[in-house]
Amino acid sequence: MAVSSRDHSSEGVAFTHEGDLITAIDIETGLAASGSSKAKALSSLADVLVLHEGGGEPIDDEDAFLQELGIDSDELEEDTSPPSWMV
Repeated sequence: MAVSSRDHSSEGVAFTHEGDLITAIDIETGLAASGSSKAKALSSLADVLVLHEGGGEPIDDEDAFLQELGIDSDELEEDTSPPSWMV
C-alpha cells in the first residue's frame, strides 16, 4: 500500500512510500522519480526536472548511443501499445 504526504500547495515535493521504494513527485509539474531513500529520490527528481526543462545533451545518432549502452538496436521491437497504467 502506498502512503503519500500532501500539504495542498501548488509547489514543492510530495513523497509516496511503497515498500522500500520512495517516490518524489514535483507538485507543479507532476514529474516523479524514485529511489531507496528520500535523498536518492530527490536527486533523481532533480535530474528529471533538468531534462524536462531542456537540459542535457541531444542524441545525434540513436543507434550509436544505444551501442554505447550495450544495446543492439536491431534486437529492439517497436511497441506501440499504451503503457499498462493507461489502459
